[in-house]
Amino acid sequence: MPQLARNNRLLWTIQALLAAVSLFAGGFKLAVPAAELGAAAPGLPIPFLRFIGTMEVLGAVALILPRLLGIKPFLTPLAAAGLVIIMIGAVTVTALTVSAVAAWFPFVVGLLAATVAYGRWQPTSARLPQSI
Repeated sequence: MPQLARNNRLLWTIQALLAAVSLFAGGFKLAVPAAELGAAAPGLPIPFLRFIGTMEVLGAVALILPRLLGIKPFLTPLAAAGLVIIMIGAVTVTALTVSAVAAWFPFVVGLLAATVAYGRWQPTSARLPQSI
């Protein structure tokens, strides 16, 4: 199997896993009643947590659909980069409020999102027609 095809399969696998994790985490933040959400993340405002949940759900959708449908595929690396930003915040908040050990999960998710952002990014020069 050529290296390019292997990389593409690996990226699709990572994207699917990231989409599942983001959809679950975002859906939880959107579906759980405010009292339970406040208990799960003490000190953070409920509207902020709902916003993060919405961004995670949208990020999950944007990790898969643009490239799958071939419509604006440049949104996939942008969605992955957005999830990296969310995970930086998650690592920070988790390390400060829970423990450094618990911060490993969002750290690994952030690394996977960074891998997708890098792997799916195509410089504009690669898309421009070559001149003589």
